Amino acid sequence: MTDNDQSELPCIVLFNINGSGMGHMSTCLAYANRLRGRARPVFFSLASAMEMIHEMGFEGDYFVSRFWSRASAWNWDQQLALRLGLLFERVRPDVVVFDGTWPFRGLLHAAAAYGDIRMVWSDLTLYKPGWREVPVSKNNFDLVIKLGELGSDFSVDREAMPARQVTIPPVTMLRDDELLNRDDARKALGLAPNKRYALFSLGPGNRKDVSGIGRGLIDEISARGYTVVWTRTPISASDVPLPDGVVPISVYPVVRYMRAFDVIVSAAGYNTCCEVLQSGVPTLFVPNTLVSDDQTRRAEMVAQSSPAVVSPCESAKQRAQAVERLLALSAGERQSSAMLDLGGAEHAADEILALIGER
Repeated sequence: MTDNDQSELPCIVLFNINGSGMGHMSTCLAYANRLRGRARPVFFSLASAMEMIHEMGFEGDYFVSRFWSRASAWNWDQQLALRLGLLFERVRPDVVVFDGTWPFRGLLHAAAAYGDIRMVWSDLTLYKPGWREVPVSKNNFDLVIKLGELGSDFSVDREAMPARQVTIPPVTMLRDDELLNRDDARKALGLAPNKRYALFSLGPGNRKDVSGIGRGLIDEISARGYTVVWTRTPISASDVPLPDGVVPISVYPVVRYMRAFDVIVSAAGYNTCCEVLQSGVPTLFVPNTLVSDDQTRRAEMVAQSSPAVVSPCESAKQRAQAVERLLALSAGERQSSAMLDLGGAEHAADEILALIGER
């Protein structure tokens, strides 16, 4: 990690967990992108794709997630507290932002030992019915940021601290002017200007095997004259075998290039849904039902306001019907995201910085 102790900007540590994809890291990068020039963001990431953080111009330190560690939960938390404590002593943060579903004991212990620090918990709002509430008191945090879904406005749900709570609109990593248009995106990816392309972004497959569904959808779309471009995820445990003719790419953030494509086939994680809304490209959502957040419900909400199809795509019939509906949507005009409030990252950055002013 680059040493930058001479910076006069306030330091904010962004701690993202490693979920089923790269969503938690992407949310923290969205915050960091809006804090750029106003603070010194430093990452502490349980997702192994540290090169993506560095390529976006941010400092960062990696620590292996509990999911991949052989240590017991107790020992892992002890190691986490030690590593965080060392980071805190080095960068002297004013605020720590944790993005994840379950704040770790090691995080809380390290923050308590460090002392004078503001704590923020950034978390989703759309979990499956019956999802067990995490037994960690919100009073451990000065601010709780709830990631709103489509249609959410900024609201202060609880004013008093600790545990001041706000809900923010959907979060996008990049601003609209940072996205490439169709021609520039195709040129950057080396794609032909006049061919038809379908982008596949079904996730890393670490929690759900997407190879069977993916292969079936590749056959359906390829048979209709589209060239399939498959995104390789840096945190994937193993690459999905691809048939001949499929073009693999590894770019991040993918949203920068989404407008190069005629259609998208995607999982329905929080960040991906927000990015699809921002791009305006017709999309077939294949929700992952093995994760804690309600991807099916989220995708259906998005489909009410944008050109999108939602299907599990588990059978050949479902895949054929879903692709037919997707291609019918692609024949229409693309919708603009200008009328949608996707400014959640701006609100989050302002709330985080406000904590520093109150110290």
